[in-house]
Amino acid sequence: MLFPLYWMVNASFQTNEQLARRSPHWLPLGGTFSGYRDALAQQGGHLLASVVVAAGATVLTVVLAAPAAYALALLRPPGRAGLLGVLLVVQLVPGIVMANALHQIFASFGILDSAQALILADATLAVPFAVLVLRAFMLSVPRSVLEAASIDGAGRLRTFVHIVLPMSRNSLITAGLFAFLFSWGDFLFATTLNLNSDTWRPITVGLYDYIGAGTNTTSWNSVMATAVLSSLPAAVLLIVAQRHIAAGLAGGALKD
Repeated sequence: MLFPLYWMVNASFQTNEQLARRSPHWLPLGGTFSGYRDALAQQGGHLLASVVVAAGATVLTVVLAAPAAYALALLRPPGRAGLLGVLLVVQLVPGIVMANALHQIFASFGILDSAQALILADATLAVPFAVLVLRAFMLSVPRSVLEAASIDGAGRLRTFVHIVLPMSRNSLITAGLFAFLFSWGDFLFATTLNLNSDTWRPITVGLYDYIGAGTNTTSWNSVMATAVLSSLPAAVLLIVAQRHIAAGLAGGALKD
């Protein structure tokens, strides 16, 4: 499973002449950075667009999902079972159906081909998942802590901000990271909602166009370098937040 990743990194450091051989090197003996220079020059704008869109979708997802999960887990509003069912059903809706519906909505508001459209679309996909993850963890928050906060005069909003959110740090990181990954790897919304603008074209679409362009299919070290650069943010975040992800998922599994 890791072999394609190894070959991607290996090929990104070899020259095009080495890659064109019938038996290319199994180690990056070429040691060239020309592929990365070309990738940054030609795909740097797409990488920046992906960072902006993914970061915006992550922030929006956490801002919406955290209070919703708090309400469903601890405030127990009427009809919460139906709301949870809706969240589950939404995740089963095919992405192309959502993309077509969002296209019509965003067109009526005049925000197609913009960062706002991609951020809202990616957050729409991530919020239901984040709510379920956060709610599962918040159900395990001890009632005694909430009762003590109430006795001290803390209202629901203060309890949420000063008690529940700090205790839910691991699950917030987990939900935010998955929201970032959903947005970073999005291709469907990026091609459906961003047809006429090159400014906010994310790296997934940029890489697809890069491979499909006839002038670039012979520059495979640049293509592989672009693929490596597009994989780095997700890989780094997963490595850095691995401990928090494991704790967040395990904490959410304690009680449901």
